Amino acid sequence: MTQAMGRQSIFITGAASGMGRETARLFSQQGWFVGAFDVDRAGLEALQTELGADNCLVHALDVSDKGQFEAAIAAFSTATGGRMDILFNNAGIAMRGFFDEMPLEDQLRMIQVNLVGVLNGIYTALPLLKATPNALCFTTSSSSATMGMPLIAVYAATKHAVKGLTEALSNEFRRFDVRCADVLPGLIRTGMPAEDMLASAPPKGPFRVIEAIEVARTVWEAYQSETLHWFVPSELADLDKAAGNTPEQLRDKLGAHMKI
Repeated sequence: MTQAMGRQSIFITGAASGMGRETARLFSQQGWFVGAFDVDRAGLEALQTELGADNCLVHALDVSDKGQFEAAIAAFSTATGGRMDILFNNAGIAMRGFFDEMPLEDQLRMIQVNLVGVLNGIYTALPLLKATPNALCFTTSSSSATMGMPLIAVYAATKHAVKGLTEALSNEFRRFDVRCADVLPGLIRTGMPAEDMLASAPPKGPFRVIEAIEVARTVWEAYQSETLHWFVPSELADLDKAAGNTPEQLRDKLGAHMKI
């Protein structure tokens, strides 16, 4: 008998904190077996203590390293008997500043984690997803994938790429009965947004601060659905429409809001 003991299973990157951690907690509460992966070993150990060693597998993982991803997938496969109901590619990093003032190395690192890391995850996990009926390949995109945001240009570019990849694979993976979807969160209370951004956020509207548990609940809802893009909060869908219909107007509005 495997460690998962026949339970449905979810593989989560960036699981040591924020949205990934809340997702691990929620799915564990629902009786799922959780694979939690992150570069933060201390955070993973704390999560394992909380969930119980019988209910999860924790494993250090730098998603930009394909070899590490292969080892993580192999360990997860052993624990679940080759099952993966959800792949949650959630790990990501963000750096803020003017494009021309940020070191190129930092911007390339964002590409490695936010985009190459997602490609590593999907490519490596696909055999398990294909072997699991009604599996879901789910990825964290961003509200910055609706319109390129100033001061996070390369971050926004990686998230646009994730959104496009999700759309394309949602059709390709029909061949395997594997669904694809993504979440486009706005300002989430995690360790990623700067404190000044959280403090200056409006009390209502699409750019209000949202708790990380809301994203976890979205992952749960997405597994029960065929919806492609999930906006958190839902008002961000209007931003996506505006970006498609009047991109110049939205561009100027964002520039004025950020005093650029």
